[in-house]
Amino acid sequence: MTPVSPYLSRYATALLLGAGAATLAVSIAPSTYYDLVEWHPHRSAFLSGLRLFHPGLTFTTLVSSFFMGFFLLLLGKELWEAIVLERGGLHGRRALGPLAWVIGGIAGGIAVWLLMSGLIETAEEAGDAPGWILPATGGLVVSFLFGRMIFGPSHPALQVLLFVTLIEAILGLLATGLLAPIGGNLRLLWLAVPIAAALFGYYGITRPLHPKNVSEVARRRAQALWPWLSLGLLSWIGVSAAGLPPVLGFLPILPAMPHGNRSFGLFAAAESLLNDPLNRLERLMMPPVILVLFCFGLTRGGIDFAAINPTTWVTVVAFCIGKPLGVLTVALLVRGMGFAQPQGVDFRATVLLAGLMGIGFTLPLATLETALPGGAMQEAARLGLGLSVLAGPLLLVLSRYWKA
Repeated sequence: MTPVSPYLSRYATALLLGAGAATLAVSIAPSTYYDLVEWHPHRSAFLSGLRLFHPGLTFTTLVSSFFMGFFLLLLGKELWEAIVLERGGLHGRRALGPLAWVIGGIAGGIAVWLLMSGLIETAEEAGDAPGWILPATGGLVVSFLFGRMIFGPSHPALQVLLFVTLIEAILGLLATGLLAPIGGNLRLLWLAVPIAAALFGYYGITRPLHPKNVSEVARRRAQALWPWLSLGLLSWIGVSAAGLPPVLGFLPILPAMPHGNRSFGLFAAAESLLNDPLNRLERLMMPPVILVLFCFGLTRGGIDFAAINPTTWVTVVAFCIGKPLGVLTVALLVRGMGFAQPQGVDFRATVLLAGLMGIGFTLPLATLETALPGGAMQEAARLGLGLSVLAGPLLLVLSRYWKA
C-alpha cells in the first residue's frame, strides 16, 4: 500500500489539542470562553439573508462554515478521484462494499438513537429536533489516528477505513442538510450558483485543454489556481444560501477541475509528484488545514463535564454500539452472500474497523446546531461525542490482546 500522507495524523492531533484547550477553558472560565468564541464582530442583514455564517458571524461560524470547507474539499478530492479514476479504490463495483458498510453504520446508529431516545430521553425541549441524524457522520481523522496505531502505517485496513469514513462524511453531511437545512427550509434555486460555477470552470477552463494541439502558453495559463478559488467562493455562497451545510460549499467545482489520471490510494504521499491543478491545490491547502482543525476543536470541541444528561448516553450508545453493530451486520451479510472482501481485511480487522467507525468526535460537532436545540441538549451531546473517543484506546487494547 502506498504510504498515507502524515497530514492526517497531524489533523487529528490538532483537532484534539484544540478541543483539549477549549475543554480546559470551559472548566476554568466558561463565561470568558463563550464570550470570545461567540462574539459578533459584525451583524449584517445581507449575510443573514444569504444564510452565510448562520446564525451570525462569529469566530465559531467563520471556522465551521467557511474554513472547514477547505478540509471538506480535501476529503472530496480524494473521494472523487477514487471514484472516477480507472484504478481508484472506489471505481465501479469496488464502491459497493464500502458503501454498504456506511449505510449499515448510519442505519444502526440512527436506529439505536431512536430506540434510546424513546426509552430514556425526557427533555421536553427536544420537541421534533432531528437529533437522530447525528450518527450520519463520524470521527474521520480521529478514527484514522487510532486506526494507524492499531494496524500500523501500511495495513490495507487503513485504506478501507479511509474509504468508509470519507463516504460517510460526504453522504452524512448531505443528508443532514436535506433533513435539517439551515434556516429550517431549503431554497433549491440557489443551487444554480454552484452548478453555474462548475459548468463555467469545465467549459471555460478545463475542456479547452483537451485538444492535443493546445499551445504550452495556453496550457500554463489554464493551470492557474486563482480562477478555481474564485469559482469555489461563488459555489460556497450558493450552497450556503440554499440551506445545505456550508462546509460542502466548495465540492461542486471538483468534477470540473483538471485532475491526475493515476490513483496511488487515498491521501497517498506519492500524490506530491503530480502537477495537475487539483493536486497542486491539495498541496497548497494541506499545511494550513492543520490550523483550521485546531480552531475547529477550539470552537466546537469544548466539553462541559457537568452537562451530562440522558442525551449524553443516547449519543454514546448510538455511536459506540449502534454504528459498529450496523457495520458488522452488513459486513457479515455481504460476506455471507459471497461478495469479495477487501484484501487483507479478515474478521478481526472488520470488528476493529466497525469499532473505529463508532468514534464521533469530528464532523458531528459541526451538525449539532441544526440537529438539536441549543443549550443543555447540545452540550450533553457534545459530551457524548467526546466520550466516544474512548472507543479508540479500548480498541487499541483489544487489538493487542486479540492477535491476528
